[in-house]
Amino acid sequence: MLQIALWKRSLILLLCVGGLLLALPNAFYSRVENFNDEKLLNETSDGWPSFLPSSLVNLGLDLRGGAHLLAEVQVADVYEQRMAALWPDVRDILRSERNTVGTIRLQKGKLDELRIRLSNSAEIETGINFLKTLAKPVSGVGSVGKVDLDFVGENDEIVVRLSDAERRATDDRTMQQALEIIRRRIDEVGTREPTIQRQGYNRILIQVPGIGSASELKQLIGTTAQLTFQPVIAARVNSGSLISVGQELLPALDDPAEFYLLNSVAVVTGEELVDAQPSFDQNGRPAVNFRFNPSGARKFGDYTSENIGNPFAIVLDEEVISAPTIQSHIPGGSGIITGSFTIEESTELAILLRAGALPAGLSFLEERTIGPELGADSIKAGKVACIVAFGAVLVFMVASYGLFGLFANVALLINIGLIFGLLSGIGATLTLPGIAGIVLTIGMAVDANVLIFERIREELVSAKGPARAIELGYEKAMSAILDANLTTFIAAVILFVMGSGPVRGFSITLGLGIITSVFTAIFVTRLLVIMWFERRRPKTIEV
Repeated sequence: MLQIALWKRSLILLLCVGGLLLALPNAFYSRVENFNDEKLLNETSDGWPSFLPSSLVNLGLDLRGGAHLLAEVQVADVYEQRMAALWPDVRDILRSERNTVGTIRLQKGKLDELRIRLSNSAEIETGINFLKTLAKPVSGVGSVGKVDLDFVGENDEIVVRLSDAERRATDDRTMQQALEIIRRRIDEVGTREPTIQRQGYNRILIQVPGIGSASELKQLIGTTAQLTFQPVIAARVNSGSLISVGQELLPALDDPAEFYLLNSVAVVTGEELVDAQPSFDQNGRPAVNFRFNPSGARKFGDYTSENIGNPFAIVLDEEVISAPTIQSHIPGGSGIITGSFTIEESTELAILLRAGALPAGLSFLEERTIGPELGADSIKAGKVACIVAFGAVLVFMVASYGLFGLFANVALLINIGLIFGLLSGIGATLTLPGIAGIVLTIGMAVDANVLIFERIREELVSAKGPARAIELGYEKAMSAILDANLTTFIAAVILFVMGSGPVRGFSITLGLGIITSVFTAIFVTRLLVIMWFERRRPKTIEV
């Protein structure tokens, strides 16, 4: 019989009302956006009722304007850091076996390797066997049974390098760490829905809607913020000072003409920081308070207790911020960074340190700034396209199917509302290709109704009455509707899985549009037809 159970009617109405409520904030975009911003700042606002949903469809870079960067991560930098950190352990092991291998001396070589010359060159293999205790298993897929270090003898030297398996694993860890740290730094600024994703082997795509310019974005994420605490060998020297192996000459931040001669092995690094906050020193000047994790706190405390009266350099990105003299033992792992900061600089430094240090440098291969006026033009063009497509479909359906076409048009309006409700609910980002997906959905949304109405026309010729014709029309058109939409949905899923960026934006709106179109055609339009039929009880119908 031509009827729908009460619980099904209630469920259909509930889903429609819920979807339209989720879509409602997008009709008052600016008001709701201001309301959400004030809520994040814990400020009260009367711009939007708090009992209504406040989730919005986020606008992509091409609609809102913003900055686009394509960065390349210098993964080789990490090899150099690993080798520099490994040297103290290598030195200690070989020194403990001095009676066998003789005296040792670090030689200059490639940045991603260590070269150690032994005075007793006949014991190269013995020295390698001693150092093999430093090798550890590589953690990663396909690296079972492999170790992270290779030791070879070349002439009178032992050469230590990262193994190929460890390089691959290190590259992958470096990229994951860089992605996470960039995401943290951008999130600290409070931007909306940035796109941060890996492209290829060692590149990262960064798109941030709403930010002023690409240079502003580069300033935020391009600084590696490598913080180290290093022993000072000589303070305030000139740039021509002699440097031995294991030492480095770095300029002072406040006076680039003056340099510090430092031990290149850091006592503590920024990776052991757990917190950094902007503050003021005892003289009221901007500064940054920091706190180490337990491991860093222990090393920091041990060093300060053993080196009272000696200077200690705080180095940020290869510049000495300050080099205070250690006055006493500093337990607890906390301290303060002072320097010639402005309030803005101390706040930015705290953000960079709190987010963590980038594991390697970035080189920017591509940068673009998209102005908001271009986004406004895109939104306007998208609106025109949607209105034209929507109007054409409405006119066609009414002209072709009369009252039943009007029912299909009501369902189409609900369909568009449900699409925006779902986009708001899942926090999706709408781009120009996404608008194209919505326009395509508008054109496709009535396909199911066309199949149903044409089937009803055929059944009216042979069926016993209008009720039976409507019922058979929906039953017999169901398989064709499901098959057609299922194949299109599979294509949308493939586009989402295999594509990236704009392609994904298109696939999301297309996939959601297919779901809502099937729902409105099979359930909403049918409910409208049945409610009309129960009220009017026509003897004949014309489709």
